[in-house]
Amino acid sequence: MPAYAFEAIDASGQSREGVLEADTARSARSLLRAQALIPLSVKPVGSEHAGGAGQRSGLGRWLGGGKRVFNSTGLAVWTRQLAGLVSSGLPLERALTALTDEAESEQQRNLVASLRAEVNAGSPFARALSAHPREFSPIYTAVIGAGEQSGNLGLVLDRLADDLEERQALQQKLIGAALYPAIVTLVAIVIVIFLVSYVVPQVAQVFAGTKRSLPFLTTVMLSLSAGVRNYGWWMLAGVVLAAIGTRLALAQEALRLKFDAAWLKLPLVGKLSRGYNAARFASTLAMLATAGVPILRALQAASETLGNRAMRADALDALVLVREGAPLASALAQKKRFPGLVSMFARLGEQTGTLPLMLQRAANQLGAEVQRRAMHLATILEPLLIVAMGGVVMLIVLAVMLPIIQLNQFVK
Repeated sequence: MPAYAFEAIDASGQSREGVLEADTARSARSLLRAQALIPLSVKPVGSEHAGGAGQRSGLGRWLGGGKRVFNSTGLAVWTRQLAGLVSSGLPLERALTALTDEAESEQQRNLVASLRAEVNAGSPFARALSAHPREFSPIYTAVIGAGEQSGNLGLVLDRLADDLEERQALQQKLIGAALYPAIVTLVAIVIVIFLVSYVVPQVAQVFAGTKRSLPFLTTVMLSLSAGVRNYGWWMLAGVVLAAIGTRLALAQEALRLKFDAAWLKLPLVGKLSRGYNAARFASTLAMLATAGVPILRALQAASETLGNRAMRADALDALVLVREGAPLASALAQKKRFPGLVSMFARLGEQTGTLPLMLQRAANQLGAEVQRRAMHLATILEPLLIVAMGGVVMLIVLAVMLPIIQLNQFVK
């Protein structure tokens, strides 16, 4: 039975909103009137979500606008809760009912109620999830579908929750490693702009009446200060426009492919990006293979998790080779952008018949290596940024102090 989101007015004139289940919109209005409510708006919940995702375009889509019902943490927690209920023997419909009652927000309650209504109407759970592509990715839906077909939905949900939590933990560690250098860089930029635009001109006014030539460093710093004060906002606008232009340029598939390929060749961040993408690819492929998804579908879905377009192109090329009869390990070994660890573990898995297990071990090892590299890079960047900031501040202080020293020598 489909679900409908309604807006109505009760007898006291108060506005009421919620979700109810009915055969048609007309039946939903009748149910509202039976509850002494005057319906103002009755809309199918599923179509509302799908329409919202489909109608988002232009600048909103480019900015990734709109608020999702589940963030990454919320989706992992919700999946874990559903896995626990289903694994304990509770029917899926009753599990969704329990999660509807425990929803933390009205949007979440409406979404889960929509899923429950679709399941009650006889729709597979995976198909109900696919009606909300903004909340549930194709990979998430494919894993659920495989779990339904194999009859191990609880086990698959539990494995899916593990994967979401591991991926989130890796992202949080990478963000944590980059956070301190980013804060130091931002503070350094703010301090330098303040010194150049305010402190240096104030000190320079003291020596303006001496009619003596200022040191070269002071002259350069005053010119830089004048440029920042006169054209600072234009510089900021130029940076913003350059960022927007770069974003639009990278939206072109050919340019993005070349940029991502060049990014992988950078000394430190290139290896970090390659390891992170390979870990996600191996983990997703292992999860799909464990759920019983055919290898070709699993490769197609796993390739979509690769944020680097060059590696995604290699994964799709490997898919073609596998479709033509090549072993997975051999296909991946021909793509040099993928770490050799992936093809090595895939070969071991194919030889021993434990491909999902070996792919997961490769993902774990790559994830650990990414964390180690990220912490190592952050350890190197922190002192370098502090030294660079100290050097810039030292130049500004010298530009201020040199005229004072020069004037003191003149007085003597």
